[in-house]
Amino acid sequence: MIQESSMLETNLKKLFFGPECRRKNCALTMHLHEIIFCATSSPASGSGSITLHDISTGASLASFKQNNAFPHCTTFLTSKNAQGGFILAAQPDKSLLHAYNFQKDQISLKIVLPEKLTCVSSGTLFNSWDAHYRQINVLRFTRDDAALLSGSDDSGVSVWSISRLLDGDSQNTLPLPYFTLSDHTLPVTDIVCGIGAFPECRVLTASVDHSVKLWDLSSRTLLTTFMFPQPISCLAWETTERLFFAASSSDDGSIYQMNLFRQLEDKSKGNIVEAVGGGGLNDVIRAMDIDESSSNASQKKRLITVGHPVTCISLSLTSSLLVGTSSGLLYIYDSPTHQLLRTISTHKGLSISYLATLLKPIDLTGHVSISLGLNSSASSVTTMDTIPVKPIVPFQRMRDSKTRETHEVSMMLPSAQRHEYEDESTLYTKEALLRDHAFFTGSANSSSFMDDSNTVPVLKSRVSELETEVATLRNQLGQAKGVNNLMWETVVQKVVHGQGKSAGDDSAGDERRRKRGRSDDDLDVHS
Repeated sequence: MIQESSMLETNLKKLFFGPECRRKNCALTMHLHEIIFCATSSPASGSGSITLHDISTGASLASFKQNNAFPHCTTFLTSKNAQGGFILAAQPDKSLLHAYNFQKDQISLKIVLPEKLTCVSSGTLFNSWDAHYRQINVLRFTRDDAALLSGSDDSGVSVWSISRLLDGDSQNTLPLPYFTLSDHTLPVTDIVCGIGAFPECRVLTASVDHSVKLWDLSSRTLLTTFMFPQPISCLAWETTERLFFAASSSDDGSIYQMNLFRQLEDKSKGNIVEAVGGGGLNDVIRAMDIDESSSNASQKKRLITVGHPVTCISLSLTSSLLVGTSSGLLYIYDSPTHQLLRTISTHKGLSISYLATLLKPIDLTGHVSISLGLNSSASSVTTMDTIPVKPIVPFQRMRDSKTRETHEVSMMLPSAQRHEYEDESTLYTKEALLRDHAFFTGSANSSSFMDDSNTVPVLKSRVSELETEVATLRNQLGQAKGVNNLMWETVVQKVVHGQGKSAGDDSAGDERRRKRGRSDDDLDVHS
């Protein structure tokens, strides 16, 4: 047994730490590594940039210069489906959109914006309309991209159906919102959409009026209002929608954690967890203005004081809270404990305008060979195909019906013979999966991977061993049942026999008592 365990340990080391595993899974490990996407701006000098950081060490992985985007003006598309992703950043005070791709650290394309909704892949202008009375501060898509939400300085939040905006028959009419969320009294600063398909989802909206409101899009109603002691500038909502973080742009950099549940103590049932809110217009939950010297520990632990004005926050894939400040400092907190894990100060002097996390792009410049089909087998292809970049073309300035009718979007179709395990996002082939599974489920005394020539005999031998073991277990089970039945019959007979004897003794005692009673009566009569 000790020898078999030692051999199994050796085989597992070969499987998970051997050179074949390293060659096969090096790209997989790289691809599943989480990184930080950070955009900075500097209105004075215009020397902002977009930087990718390692979330574990804080080291800079790549930097894209000539960017000065303000908050809510930066986004990215990850590399997937054998195509490289890109980055879009709208520049302030200019009708320019800078486009980057992960394979180059320079601007790939400068697009003159018509300041309207446009198709990125073809450049076709779909629609343009006046959505609000004043400046728009934030735009958000729902998780399924079926609706667009816009927040403005006019304190309104409009929900737009994408299908209606793209409808060719209604291009000559003014688009109307699906509905409007109009309970804020001051400019809207941020919007976060929850999980679920539109309209079966919920939305958080923040405003300068010190409030964050929770809406249900399916019923078009306000569920709850959260009031804060300071104006809220940005939000971060946990994926499971159990809690959210609301950050203020005040000098102390207060970040409030608001739980959407509470724990109740019941002596009979113990701790009970129930949801909070949902009362409608009159349901208001107030976040206390907690000072660091407060003795209320339950409220104090729900407040994070950064010490600098907060410009943006985000939650990572591992539930770490990323905080960007106007001084250029980037803080990483553990969201359950609020412990500061790391501080990145490479952007000091700039203002962080956007924060997000993503898996490390497979085509990131300077970090990986841009190739497909990493395979260590002898039949591997020696010529490597480079990963193409998803196309971006200049946008139209005006709507054109002819261009719309001949709308063409270039795309790369996946190979028809591609298997789900051969996708570049995993780089784990079907053959490798079957080989590893055969080794892992094989006998412990095999010292190497089983090939196709000896797999069948080994499996047949294993089947015969298992059948013999099953027969032995059935025989032992029958013997155990016989012993159990014998014990049960013995116990039952003893109990029944004991009850019969006890009943006989009771009847004899009753007979003696009756005789004694008759003799006493005879004595009384003679006397």
